[in-house]
Amino acid sequence: MKDKLIIIVGPTAVGKTSLSIELAERIGGEIISGDAMQVYKTLDIGTAKATLSERERIPHHLIDVVEPEEPYTVSDFKTLASEKIDEIIGRGKVPIIAGGTGLYIESLLYNVSHGGEAKPDLQYRESLEKKVEMEGKQVVWETLNEVDPEAAATIHPNNVRRVIRALEVFQTTGKRFSSLQKEKQQKAPLYDAYMIGLSTDREKLYQRINQRVDLMVEQGLFDEASRLFREVSKDAQSVKGIGYKEWLPYIEGLGTFESSVESIKQQSRRYAKRQLTWFRNRMEINSWWDLVEYPTQIELLNEEIKRFLRT
Repeated sequence: MKDKLIIIVGPTAVGKTSLSIELAERIGGEIISGDAMQVYKTLDIGTAKATLSERERIPHHLIDVVEPEEPYTVSDFKTLASEKIDEIIGRGKVPIIAGGTGLYIESLLYNVSHGGEAKPDLQYRESLEKKVEMEGKQVVWETLNEVDPEAAATIHPNNVRRVIRALEVFQTTGKRFSSLQKEKQQKAPLYDAYMIGLSTDREKLYQRINQRVDLMVEQGLFDEASRLFREVSKDAQSVKGIGYKEWLPYIEGLGTFESSVESIKQQSRRYAKRQLTWFRNRMEINSWWDLVEYPTQIELLNEEIKRFLRT
């Protein structure tokens, strides 16, 4: 018998945190963050962490586990999340993974690496980033297409970060990124997982994203980002998160405060669209729910979860 766990996925600002807390209270669960940015200490506002009062209601894990200057990989997440799942089950509780980083969740569920074991090669990465600046995205994508055409076929040239990561994996391991991607097809999931997908009308979601960014700004997002840029190298992984990197032009006197805010909103909306595409195409969702438009449906969802846990 595989261990049971609940997974809540969906785009940013759709209500994953609030649902995870409510379900945890109803079924006796503990929450594991499946978010790539919430692991960083001190980055509270821009990562939309559960509040301290929410964390007092329900134990949360994999929040505030590394310093902002430290790297955090898929492999790190798999190792730590697996440990927490065992601990939570050992306490007689239900693990609930909530987060929007599909790569992390897929890697945990199927024990695939996605190149996550490849150590960062910052010098090589920087050379590729400079090449993008000097010669354009297409040139770097064509480099990937030469060494790993299968990976290039699945990564859009505009997804520069992913293109560079695929090249970095090949550079450091000698293995094609595409060969690592095929691991999932050959493996059964490690856990008996019930996967909940959250979504809502796109315009309503975008409105929620815009409102969330405005609230973050009111709460002091700029000060949080400014401190990050003062204390951490611009090459650090944390600096490149949405909500932080968009402030750099303003900090360097090359843009306005308002343009940075608008850029955060725009990048967040684009990210939400990519998240939905990932979850719909890559994950086996048990059921999709729109709790923004139909909040009372949580009662039906709760009954489904209870049936799943009984079987």
